[in-house]
Amino acid sequence: MKLFGVFLIMVKAMASHNYGDALTKSLLFFEGQRSGKLPPNQRVTWRKDSALHDGLEFGVDLVGGYYDAGDNVKFNFPMAFTTTMLSWSVLEFGKDMGPDLPYAIDSIRWATDYLLKATSVPGFVFAQVGDPYADHVCWERPEDMDTPRTPYAVSKKFPGSEVSAEIAAALAASSIIFKALDRGYSARLLKRARMVFEFADTYRGSYNESVGAWVCPFYCSYSGYEDELIWGAAWLFKATKAANYWNYITKNGIQSYSDGSFAEFGWDTKHAGINVLISKFMMSGNNYSNFINYADKLVCSVLPESPSVSVSYSPGGLLFKPGGSNMQHSTALSFLLLLYSRYLNQSKRLLHCGNVVASSSRLVQVAKGQVDYILGSNPLGMSYMVGYGSKFPQRIHHRASSLPSMADHPQRIACSNGHPYFESNNPNPNLLIGAVVGGPDNKDSYEDSRVDFVHSEPTTYINAPLVGLLAYFKSHPS
Repeated sequence: MKLFGVFLIMVKAMASHNYGDALTKSLLFFEGQRSGKLPPNQRVTWRKDSALHDGLEFGVDLVGGYYDAGDNVKFNFPMAFTTTMLSWSVLEFGKDMGPDLPYAIDSIRWATDYLLKATSVPGFVFAQVGDPYADHVCWERPEDMDTPRTPYAVSKKFPGSEVSAEIAAALAASSIIFKALDRGYSARLLKRARMVFEFADTYRGSYNESVGAWVCPFYCSYSGYEDELIWGAAWLFKATKAANYWNYITKNGIQSYSDGSFAEFGWDTKHAGINVLISKFMMSGNNYSNFINYADKLVCSVLPESPSVSVSYSPGGLLFKPGGSNMQHSTALSFLLLLYSRYLNQSKRLLHCGNVVASSSRLVQVAKGQVDYILGSNPLGMSYMVGYGSKFPQRIHHRASSLPSMADHPQRIACSNGHPYFESNNPNPNLLIGAVVGGPDNKDSYEDSRVDFVHSEPTTYINAPLVGLLAYFKSHPS
């Protein structure tokens, strides 16, 4: 009860934020993460073209896409999840984005153009570009990269169902976005999504076994690939309404979750997202299934006053789960809470966690509390989004941000020559506007050190769910 009391005090004390400004900046971040030939309308102008020969040695064009975090590797598993979440954000909250909607759509297309390339060779799905071990030895700008840009692919013989099915989900979700904007492109995305899903399902296996020597320990799959297959089928059903995908979901998607994974959602584990996504279809038909039951359990595992709460909260009210880069949990779970509150409202359902009533308005309040904490309503009075507010992280763990820009230092900075910039205590010379870092520790303390990558590194999959949250609160600030 003490925790709940502290949390309520924090919620009441929270000041209003400029969610529109934060939304604009959160989308700018994706422009700062772009790989490849930058477009004429690029707004993050201190970034320049990079990795223009990706895939060339294999005779395939793999130029484009996003760097996942503060390094210069393209990890397609988290990139695809980021794309799915950006698409879900636009699908649910695009009407709240106003003038930022075209930029949100651009951020999706930058990813899908690349994911189409990564799935363009029949029988192969490219899972990664760049040798992460060589890359992590260097501290250099993406524009200067001289480390191996080796592409790693899964295939029929060496399968990778996680990365393949997540790419299928991303392509299917984004096809819905483009249906009203570019029907030809939408059809191309959907056709590829079907093909890649069939590949993932037919040739089952974990990419840990196929390309694990290069994807691990960075983006190992710890939850298996079954959740990605159901996730991919769910998005294909949403995009097509085809009975075969619904049958696939109902046949394979009902699980006991004895390990508590019903409350997990992120680039690796999709269970909570599956249950929330499928629950919308179920509620609209008044068909109360295990998907709804487990979506309800997710809510009860997150609400701080619930008798079955399984997450922890810092004294200042930030949600915590085990593992690094904690803000990914705060944004992803808050996104699901906000969505589920809408579904509960639409179906006129009232949810109970034991003797606690979990009203839809309470779910919104908890999600808003997490967003407000990120934007500065916390014990340090610090925004964890670069460029938002007057106090924000200055030394983020990010190569391009921490090294002089090409305009200020046109000469090449070699691999080892970047380390003095990494070790320096000076603020980063280039503001990566909109980047949300891993965040404070569970006592609300933040060191602001680029060496401390667990807390100071931004990632695309922290920002992607936040885009939807900020769009909603921009239109519903109170």
